[in-house]
Amino acid sequence: MSDDMTVLLLGGNGLLGHNVLRILLEQGTEVHALVRNPALLHTGDFPQSSSLLTVYEGSLLNDDDLYRAAQGCDAIINCAGTTDMSLLHYEDYLPVNTHLCHRLVKLMSQVGISCLVHTSTANTIGYGTPYRLATETEPMKPPFSNSFYGLSKKEGEEYLIQVARRYTDWHIVIVNPGFMIGSYDTKPSSGALLLAGYRKPLMVSPKGGKSFIHVADAAAAIVNALTMGRHGSRYLLTGENLTLRQFYRLQAQVCCYRQLLLPLPNGLLRLAGWLGDLVRYCGLSTQLSTRNVRQLMVCEYYDNSRAVTDLAMPQTPVAHAIEDFFNWHSSAKR
Repeated sequence: MSDDMTVLLLGGNGLLGHNVLRILLEQGTEVHALVRNPALLHTGDFPQSSSLLTVYEGSLLNDDDLYRAAQGCDAIINCAGTTDMSLLHYEDYLPVNTHLCHRLVKLMSQVGISCLVHTSTANTIGYGTPYRLATETEPMKPPFSNSFYGLSKKEGEEYLIQVARRYTDWHIVIVNPGFMIGSYDTKPSSGALLLAGYRKPLMVSPKGGKSFIHVADAAAAIVNALTMGRHGSRYLLTGENLTLRQFYRLQAQVCCYRQLLLPLPNGLLRLAGWLGDLVRYCGLSTQLSTRNVRQLMVCEYYDNSRAVTDLAMPQTPVAHAIEDFFNWHSSAKR
């Protein structure tokens, strides 16, 4: 990537955004970060931030704030997303996951930016099996095709793919991360799964599985996508395909504790989902719902070879990602 490139980073306060920011600054890239709360940005961890990073306080849903932050930029990396699974309505996900894509295309035309790397989700691509991993060509499948989050991300993707066909001289790349683990999980987001089983003598886990990836690997692929990858293409940023049971065994091994793991019957998950549906019908927010718990029953297995080849994505062992998460989590609490 050219050292004189200036990048507008959206979603810099999140797990992925922090890791993308770190790589950009390490490479000597100037960054404009638009965030709602600059206090949540861990700029103190990045020595280069004082000279290379400009932080803009504002909303990515405000056109004036976007325009102000985009001045002088050559490219946009969008790591923003509404991921809260407790939201009650599809419309709650649209402003960030879908409508922002339209705002960014308008912004690019106004400011003269022709490069966009947009972060979606692996859930917009149909999952595979241990014997047949899914590639970017697989159509979206249930239960994710019934997910408000997944559908809103898919709608944003489809719009950007149409734009890419229209503007052939632009460089638009869509990345579809799997389950990311690592440092700077400030909420925590994915880290909630790790903390749920940490040092518990007895752990009950659903029968599904995920494609786990070190967030630093996904971030590296995203930064590479500024100058690499095919215009208008999607790339699965995924890693090791493990059942949740296998993952918790690996976590116990990395963190040096013993744990008895029992499978959680799908029937109990469905019951919890139905109860959640009832609560949501009453207008109360909860992550429990049939559409959400069904996601824990399937194995989301993907093939990352396209991203490894086209975006030079590293492949760090998931064990290191687990270790990095807990090391950072421990230091952040101090």
